Amino acid sequence: VQLVESGGGLVQAGDSLRLSCAASGSTFSINLMSWYRQAPVKQRELGELVATITAGGRALNYRDSVKGRFTISRNNATSTMYLQITSLRTEDTAVYYCRAYTSQGNYWGQGTQVTVSS
Repeated sequence: VQLVESGGGLVQAGDSLRLSCAASGSTFSINLMSWYRQAPVKQRELGELVATITAGGRALNYRDSVKGRFTISRNNATSTMYLQITSLRTEDTAVYYCRAYTSQGNYWGQGTQVTVSS
């Protein structure tokens, strides 16, 4: 399974973004998928789980700081997962990674940078 994230960029606080994670290869084997983010080292929280979605499209485990602003979704027909982000804050600045869980192992994408300016 290969994962490629896209959709990041430099935005202002309050803006919106939609991140995408396109899967290829043995996509039929993917069960859960997640978004993680890695903030700059000066931030307090590193490598945090943002949200998870089941194969059937049910969202799980939004972290408290993103509830109400982030929405995870997936389109199994196109093997793509999304993260809709609204009301961006400077503390959302991070590299966002997607992760796919299969019975053969877990896979990561290369990440997409999101930078939020005040």
